Amino acid sequence: MARFFAGTSGWAYPTWKPDFYPAKLAQKKFLGHYSTQLNTVEVNFTFRQLVKETTIQNWLNDTPAHFRFGIKAHQVITHIKRLKGTEDFVPRFLATIEPLAAAGKLGPVLFQLPPNLKADEALLKDFLSALPRTVPAAFEFRHASWFSDSTWDLLKSSNVALCVAETETMTTPEVATAAFVYYRFRKPSYTGGERRSMIDRIGQHLAAGRDVFAYFKHEETPEGALYAVELLREVSGAEGA
Repeated sequence: MARFFAGTSGWAYPTWKPDFYPAKLAQKKFLGHYSTQLNTVEVNFTFRQLVKETTIQNWLNDTPAHFRFGIKAHQVITHIKRLKGTEDFVPRFLATIEPLAAAGKLGPVLFQLPPNLKADEALLKDFLSALPRTVPAAFEFRHASWFSDSTWDLLKSSNVALCVAETETMTTPEVATAAFVYYRFRKPSYTGGERRSMIDRIGQHLAAGRDVFAYFKHEETPEGALYAVELLREVSGAEGA
């Protein structure tokens, strides 16, 4: 049965008190509490630094068996090397998150491309061919030139998900290219109608047998976390109906 995972892009926000975190909860206990409300988180600081094994171990200890960590790929891969000549760094990066995979808690690895990187079919094909098939990968394209059938076909051939990103300036076409779907809901607020639409869209993917990962934007205010809790509850309720 397909599974639905909902969360935010980060959890270490004291300003989420008291609406999401209890007022007196110590920050070192945030992830543990977060994992009682939501079942995935997108880790963004892996974009700037290689995570330490001791940190990973703390994450594993603080979360239940069903929890999943989405991981943003390091900027060396996507922004500095821009997918070229990454043969040495990609294995190094993947080795740092291997403990999550070994524990069954690794969600998708998100490769977020820079906004000024235009479509290059050969570049993407070469990168995907070198990426281990065991890595559950998703790609976020932030230049509209990538939005084409040739891009979708390349992703499908490698079972790599298209990240459907919704921002105030651009929305990715909703195309399923892998065995799972990856949403990034980046608007600061969503209307009740927009949130009901999310439930319908997610339900269609689940019915088709695809796991779904959905991440709301992390902000100093707790709205994203509260949206994620609501969405997880509503989709689970719809599935159980």
